[in-house]
Amino acid sequence: MRKLYIIGIGAGDPEQVTVQAIRAMNAVDVFFFMNKGDAKTDLVRLRKEICERYIDQKSYRVVEVDDPERDPSIASYTARVQAWHQQRVLIYEELIEWELGEEDCGAVLVWGDPSLYDSTLRVIEQVVERNKVIFEYEVVPGITSVQALAARHKIVLNGIGESVCITTGRQLATSGFPGDMDNVVVMLDGNNSFRDLADQDVKIYWGAYVGTEKEILLSGKLRDLAETIELTRDEARKRNGWIMDIYLLKRLDS
Repeated sequence: MRKLYIIGIGAGDPEQVTVQAIRAMNAVDVFFFMNKGDAKTDLVRLRKEICERYIDQKSYRVVEVDDPERDPSIASYTARVQAWHQQRVLIYEELIEWELGEEDCGAVLVWGDPSLYDSTLRVIEQVVERNKVIFEYEVVPGITSVQALAARHKIVLNGIGESVCITTGRQLATSGFPGDMDNVVVMLDGNNSFRDLADQDVKIYWGAYVGTEKEILLSGKLRDLAETIELTRDEARKRNGWIMDIYLLKRLDS
């Protein structure tokens, strides 16, 4: 039976790839890469470098396909993402059916870990539910950008006995700093939502391209760094054509 691995490969540093992931990669016949356009060729390049570095037999194939764009005419964010997922469902279904032989093994290499703000598992679940192509799949966990950020800043995410909230820039902009939380990790913040909290007594630990040669780290009181982070982020995006960043907000003792 066809098999598909969904493999977490860490936040950018090839040395974050786990032994389990390497073992799975060495069983793969075909890797499926979603190409997100010229601005994000680094993401495909890093995946290829990981394959070259860790796979012993070079008989595997790489199949690249263009990642569909989200339809900006769909007003609802949820509906827009669901429509995008449905396009991906059809693409992966076709890839598995036509690029994998009956006994072949394929793989999707997921940035970070498949469980955290990544659509791959939802998409593959829908492919399975459609029942047009029969295959089994296995998930291999990876180091998340949350873990990488904490390691690079040499910090613990939570205070003693405290909780950690992981959310998105969209949610932060809508709801603000959760009232019952002292530690909030923010991902997918394309609009610098931290600016709205610059008047609060909060410390920020920010990182972009964490684990890669492009890595940028900044930390300090948010009121002192908000403008610097925004400018640094904008400059990095213009210079590289893309950006992946993440940050932790911690309330300071009054």
